Amino acid sequence: QVQLVESGGGLVHPGESLRLSCAASGSIFRGNAMAWHRQTPGKERELVASITSFGTTSYANSVKGRFTIFRDNAKKTGYLQMTSLKPEDTAVYYCYWFGSWGQGTQVTVSS
Repeated sequence: QVQLVESGGGLVHPGESLRLSCAASGSIFRGNAMAWHRQTPGKERELVASITSFGTTSYANSVKGRFTIFRDNAKKTGYLQMTSLKPEDTAVYYCYWFGSWGQGTQVTVSS
C-alpha cells in the first residue's frame, strides 16, 4: 500500500506563488503517472495537471502557463509549482499517484 503526504498549501495574495509537494512511501514501483487534482465545495474534483513516467506533462486550460508539474523519482516526491495565483485557484489540492490519493492541502488565494 502507498501513502501520499501533501504539503505546501497556504494563504497567499493574488499574483503570488506556492509549491505543493507530494511525498510517497510504501510499496512503490516505477512507471506510474502522477497527477494533481483540486476540489472546491459543491463541485467535482477536477484534474489540474499530470505527468507520465516519461516526463510528458499536460495541464488544464485554466492553469496552463502558470502551473508546472514535475517529479523527483529518487526522492519519491512530486511537485506542483503554482505561479500568478488567482482567487479562482482556491481549492483543496490532491495528488494521485500509485493508485492512491493524498489527504489534500488547502490553497487559498485572497486579497
